[in-house]
Amino acid sequence: MNELSFAVPLWVWAAVTLGIGVMLAVDLIAHRDNHVIGFREAAIWSSIWIAIGLGFGLILWAWQGGDASSTYYAGYLIEKALSIDNVFVFALVFSFFAVPDAYQHKVLFWGVIGALAFRLVFIFIGAELLQVFFWTAYLFGAFLIWTGWKMAVSKDEEVHPDRNPVVRLVKKLIPTDPKFHGDKFFIRVNGKRIATLLFVVLVAIEATDLIFAVDSVAAVLAITTNTFIVWTANAFAVLGLRSLYFCLAGLLRRFTYLHYGLAVLLAFAGVKLILSETPVGKLPIPLTLGVIVATITVSITWSLIATRGQNGDTLTGTDHPDETAQGDTHHAAGHASPARQGTHQKESP
Repeated sequence: MNELSFAVPLWVWAAVTLGIGVMLAVDLIAHRDNHVIGFREAAIWSSIWIAIGLGFGLILWAWQGGDASSTYYAGYLIEKALSIDNVFVFALVFSFFAVPDAYQHKVLFWGVIGALAFRLVFIFIGAELLQVFFWTAYLFGAFLIWTGWKMAVSKDEEVHPDRNPVVRLVKKLIPTDPKFHGDKFFIRVNGKRIATLLFVVLVAIEATDLIFAVDSVAAVLAITTNTFIVWTANAFAVLGLRSLYFCLAGLLRRFTYLHYGLAVLLAFAGVKLILSETPVGKLPIPLTLGVIVATITVSITWSLIATRGQNGDTLTGTDHPDETAQGDTHHAAGHASPARQGTHQKESP
């Protein structure tokens, strides 16, 4: 496989990881009071995270040149695009369990930490497999093409987050109270530690993101197997996922055709990965960047034009905070990502 390669000192890995940890700490401190995050605040934070992500590409350009920088931007953009689909699922889960707005950020914060951990593991395993066994490129490529096809054709499958095998296992192994208790994941009742409904929501978020991690890491590995670039592209895109959710939650209904664009990107990544182990070799990074930017632009523009005049109602279903705060009333999700799921009826968790 034709691959971009450069030495990354251990201290650089440590510095980047420490920087990510500091940014997570700043975000946690800024939202420690569990206030409801409005669009303006979310937009400001999203701008900050995007600026940091784009700025890191400039650092790479100054350090390793244009090839490294453009490769990073290609990975960052495809991960950012796929993260929009994460937002659909987050909205579905929050709506299904009627999570009060004030507690959603805490769930997303710990969810992002889990997402970063999943991706780091998959990156090193996937990159090693591609380097050692060339034929794994065909398997990963086929997987991405199949995922893209499934994303394009699957629209109305019912999804019930509480039926997720991981969620059901947790409920079976850990005593669970079917109510929210503020922002607590665990409470003590008669000296016994019991999980709250908010912890079940966190498990549902982590379980679904595990699937996203496989898709997104495989897509970026199709661009490069340089673990440092793949890790930083994933990390800086995922860091802004919480703010992106609060920015887009009210607009999700309008992204009607976005799943077609994401399907194209996944299929393109699969074809690119397969071609890398043929006489054709790796496709040029400028071509890859062009396809990613054009696909995202066309699918979002197409969606916004087609849904012009429609209200962008939020999917998080917290119209009655007094009821949802007790976890006794659930609202239907109404609509979920056509890329991953369809509509469903809410059931008591």
